Amino acid sequence: MKYAVHSLLGRSNMRLSDARLLSFDCYGTLIDWEYGITETVTKIAAPHGAHPSEQEILSLFASHETKVQDANPTWTYPVILRETWRRMATSLGLPDPATGAEQCERDARTFAESVPNWPAFPDSHDALVELQSRCKLVILSNVDNASFAGSNARLGVTFDAILTAQDIGSYKPDVHNFHVLLEKARSMGVGIEQHVHVAQSLFHDHVPAQSVGLRTVWINRYGAKRAAAGSLGATPAAAPVTPHWEFPTLRALADALLSF
Repeated sequence: MKYAVHSLLGRSNMRLSDARLLSFDCYGTLIDWEYGITETVTKIAAPHGAHPSEQEILSLFASHETKVQDANPTWTYPVILRETWRRMATSLGLPDPATGAEQCERDARTFAESVPNWPAFPDSHDALVELQSRCKLVILSNVDNASFAGSNARLGVTFDAILTAQDIGSYKPDVHNFHVLLEKARSMGVGIEQHVHVAQSLFHDHVPAQSVGLRTVWINRYGAKRAAAGSLGATPAAAPVTPHWEFPTLRALADALLSF
């Protein structure tokens, strides 16, 4: 079933306007990580004479990043990205640990340190400010604290709470992250019946969020682009899941929620 982007009534008969706390994924939802990833890889690869396509870059990233996170849940995100780069470099024919270890490590550091440079989506700041007039805003992100601080400077918003993989000790889609989120919301005086999780990634967010009973909003940022490319972008394929609401942008969500 496809939900109209203007619908305020979800599958559970909860109205979106009942929300008093919105939790957000950051990368892909508020920050354009696909642009950040592809631009960074393109700049690293060019001096080596390699020019991978956007689809190739994102497909390799999706293939390796989650596997590294699953195997090393306590590693900070820059360390995750360095190992992800080492594996991507081999597939891209770039210097890797076997063919050029020193250069590979320089490239890996560049990739790992790029997160604060990834741009915010143009609508993120204004939409978040308007949503905060109505709801508490909480971040639940697969990132380290230092990298998120750089991204938050781009967003220009003071969130009511920030929960990172570094603090939690695991990466989404681990359901533990969502139990931590629910406990934080309860400590802020908000029960699950007034809590909605907002995210782009079906794999990282919607499947585990719904498994703990949360209602979810899909910000389908890359919908038309993904359909045209026939790819999943920077995220792995998700188990079947139907978000309760769907919007193409955060701006559209804010307009809908604040219209009531």
